Order: sequence, then structure tokens, then C-alpha cells
Amino acid sequence: MTEPAPPNTSLWRNRDYRTFLVIQTLSALGDSFSFVAIPLLVLHSTGSVVQMGLVTGLTGVASIVTGLFAGVIADRFDRRRLLMLADMARCLLYALIPLVWLHATPMWLIYTVVPLTGGFAMLFQVTYVTVVPAIVEPGQIIKANAHLYGSYAVATVGGPTLAGLVAAAFGPVAAIGIDAATFAVSAAGLLLVKLRPSPRPIGDKGAERERGAERGGVRGEFLAGFRFLWAHPVLRPLTVLLSLFIFLTHGMTDVLIFRIKEDLGHGDGTVGYVLSGGTIGTFLASFLVTRVRKRLGFGTSWIGAVALAGIAVACLGLTGSVPVIGALSATMLLATGVAGICSMSLRQEVTPGHLLGRVTAAFWTTHYSLGPLGAAAVTAAAAGFGVAEVCLAVGAGVVCVALSGTLTGIVRAESPEASSRTAASGTPESATETA
Repeated sequence: MTEPAPPNTSLWRNRDYRTFLVIQTLSALGDSFSFVAIPLLVLHSTGSVVQMGLVTGLTGVASIVTGLFAGVIADRFDRRRLLMLADMARCLLYALIPLVWLHATPMWLIYTVVPLTGGFAMLFQVTYVTVVPAIVEPGQIIKANAHLYGSYAVATVGGPTLAGLVAAAFGPVAAIGIDAATFAVSAAGLLLVKLRPSPRPIGDKGAERERGAERGGVRGEFLAGFRFLWAHPVLRPLTVLLSLFIFLTHGMTDVLIFRIKEDLGHGDGTVGYVLSGGTIGTFLASFLVTRVRKRLGFGTSWIGAVALAGIAVACLGLTGSVPVIGALSATMLLATGVAGICSMSLRQEVTPGHLLGRVTAAFWTTHYSLGPLGAAAVTAAAAGFGVAEVCLAVGAGVVCVALSGTLTGIVRAESPEASSRTAASGTPESATETA
């Protein structure tokens, strides 16, 4: 299932991949624009931080609800058309805001449009993960993910800056209009991308299991993703350990901001510099991950990256120097970037194409479900016991998560080729039968 690509094949000679990289960057840029423009519009219209939070909360709920069945949709329908649908829906929904704002400023429109766009964004994200293996050769998946991760980082850094400049010069409504235009261009670009068809289950048992899942409706198909995760000797412990990792680290950005502003007495500008500087780690991750995994294999790369993230978090509580905190933040993002790209690539390599949407949705739903609880617990602990103590505790916990990986099947997934042999030896096939 994951034979290495021909040695002389270059990703940059793949027209479909080049086009997809450009349109994915545009789509991420649109998301970044809305990340800034929507809160600014709510604030300008109402002056209420409570209403800003309400819009954000509703969008988060819509994303989670959509994530429950996005994988089923991605596995049932044409994936390229789903990506186009998600982009066009966001284009039209966001375009409604500047059109209506020419005549009136109804807040109900924001409360309706923004959560809907959050749902379509989740559908796009799940489907996007499933199409990468259908565009590039199996042996090029991790390199492609590294490029896409880097382009996302560029959009995440540049998008809010551009959105802020446009909003300052022409108002947030203009920034939302540009946001809508980026999604239109992205949808049009997808017409130029061709995807290889996903193979269906091979053999009577695999096909019968798949038909059984479909007869079980959305619930049965959704559970097929969980069953695959649970049956796989690497994805099962990876899902559990990542859930613990997310629980421990989901609130660290808030803790970092609190550390800079309250403990060290610096202003908002310093916070912005530190968070922006931290993105250097994201860029480095996209450049280094392919070499690191090729040299060290999946198990060592993932375990080492998570351990490095834990050490960086622990050290955040031991220093009062803002430049050092910035360097540690970059190190943490470098480590989590390497671990995240390795994790997503492995999932794409070992999961049968017809199940990839459901497995992705199940994976995200499981390990992000503890995030809000962890953020609340970590920030409450920081307020009660102090940031330094919490950073040490969280860092130690993350290192323990990494070391726990040495006791599981994660450490035995030493390379993409090893993962391929594991898949070929029957584990994913048996997981498909279970599903």
C-alpha cells in the first residue's frame, strides 16, 4: 500500500501537487483573515467582548459537531467536489456579510454565518487530509505534508497581519470580502487537480464488513474509524498518548501569555513578538521533518520530538528572560510540528483510502476532546500555584508521555517502510475487517 516513490520522481514535477499546495495556502490564508476580521467586526458593531466570545464559542461547537460526521461524508462522496463545496460555501457565506453591511448591520447574520463557515472549515480539513495520498506517491507523503505544514505556517503568520492592515485601512468588512475571494480562487483551482481513486476493500470479508458499516448508517460508519484506530498496534497507543499530550499542552499559550504579562510585567507588544518569533519553530519543523524521519524512523522521531517539547515547556518556568522564552517557544513549536507531521503522515500511509476520512475524524475527535478540559485545568493551576510550578509539572508530564511511547508499538514503527510492512502483514487489513 505504501511502496516508495520512484527515486527520480520529484514532488515539484507533479502539477496536481503544485496546484494543490497553492490553493491550500490560499484556503489557509482565508481562514487566517477571518480569524482576525470577524472578532474585529463584532467588536466594532457591539463593543462587547462577551459577544465576541459567544461567536467564537458557537463556531467551535459547530466545528466539533461537524467533525462527528465529516469523516463519513469524506469517505462516501467525491473528495475533490467536497473540497470545492466547502470553499464555495465559505465564499458565499462570507460574501453575504459585506453585501448586507452596505445597508444594515444585523448581528443575527454574524451568529448564523460564522458557525456555518466553521462547520464547512472542519469538513474541508478532514477531506484535505484524505486527498494528499491521492495526489502524491506513497513514499512522498511526509515530504508533501511538510510543505503543506510550512505553507499553513506562512498563511497563519501573514494572514492576520494582512487582515489587520486591511481592517485598519478599510474596515473589517473589507477584510471579510477579501476572505471570501480567497475561497473562490481556491475552489476554482481545485478544478485543475486530479485525484487517484481510493481502492475499495479487497476480499469477501473486507467488502462485507464495509457493507455492514454502511448498513449501520452514520453511526456505524463513524465507529468504523474508531475500530480501525483501536485495532492498529501503532495508531492505538498514538491516539491515547496524543490525547494526554493535548490535555497537558492545550492551555500553554494562555500560560505563556500570563507569564509574560503578569509574572514579568511586559506589555501586549512583547507577547506578540514572542508568539510571532515562536513560529520560527514551525518553519524549521517543515524543513527538517523529512530528514529526521528518514534518518531516525517514525518511532524515534515522534518520541524524541515529544520529549523535546516537554523539556522546552519545563524550562519556560525556569527563566525570566523574554528572548529565552521566545527561543523555548520556538523549540516547543518545532518539536510539536515534527511530531504532528509524522503522526499525520503515518495515518495516511497505513490507513486504507476508503477509511481515511473516518479514521481522521475519529482520531481528531478523540485526542482533541480533552483539550478544553486540560486548558481549564492548566490555567487554573497556573493561577493557583504559579506559572513556574505548572510549567515544570506539565513539562514533566509531557516527557512521561514520550517515554511511555517506548513501551508501545510506536517505538517499533521505525520508518515509513516499516509501517508499510506492518500494513502489508495484515494489521490494517484485519482492522478493515473489524471495521
